[in-house]
Amino acid sequence: MPLKKYKISIITVCFNSEKTIKKTLQSVQNQKYNKIEHVIIDGKSNDKTLSIVKKFQHIKKIISEKDHGIYYAMNKGLKIATGEIIGFLNSDDFYANNYVLKNVSKLFKEDSSLEACYADLVYVDALDTSKIIRFWKSENFVLGAFSKGWCPPHPTFFVKSSVYRRHGNFDTNYKLASDAELMMRFMEVKKIKVKYEPKLWVKFRI
Repeated sequence: MPLKKYKISIITVCFNSEKTIKKTLQSVQNQKYNKIEHVIIDGKSNDKTLSIVKKFQHIKKIISEKDHGIYYAMNKGLKIATGEIIGFLNSDDFYANNYVLKNVSKLFKEDSSLEACYADLVYVDALDTSKIIRFWKSENFVLGAFSKGWCPPHPTFFVKSSVYRRHGNFDTNYKLASDAELMMRFMEVKKIKVKYEPKLWVKFRI
């Protein structure tokens, strides 16, 4: 019996991102994996962001309207995403190579009980993205790590959609760190099954 091929939803939240979003979208379009849903949640941009987005034929779901901040927008994306696995890629970040989503799918296919995975990330210069500023090397998760200040890089965090349905979305009471709270809730409190992949998945503009 062949292994299941998961549909992966990538949610990109943006607002006036015309300077960077093209590279973000290209990095999803160029993935060597053909079961991708790319969802764009735009905060009613008044620059060329939407005209750039609409040039990418792989994008089928676009919402453009005012919202109350990034975590409201992320929750909006979760409501319309239909993939069995969900990841977030910010509008000024991009995947480190064309095999990231294939790697993600492989991890879930190899272990059907796996509920989330994460990897490494590098911070790069905003203008010269070949210039690495800092390497965020993660590690295997152990209970209690969040209380010591540890946290996996959120753009590398891929989660089964069933986990969101069971344990909730982003808590919008947290204006700056709802992503950290969500990962802590899933991993520390709900004790979902996670796996660390020691590979570089995302490049994050400073």
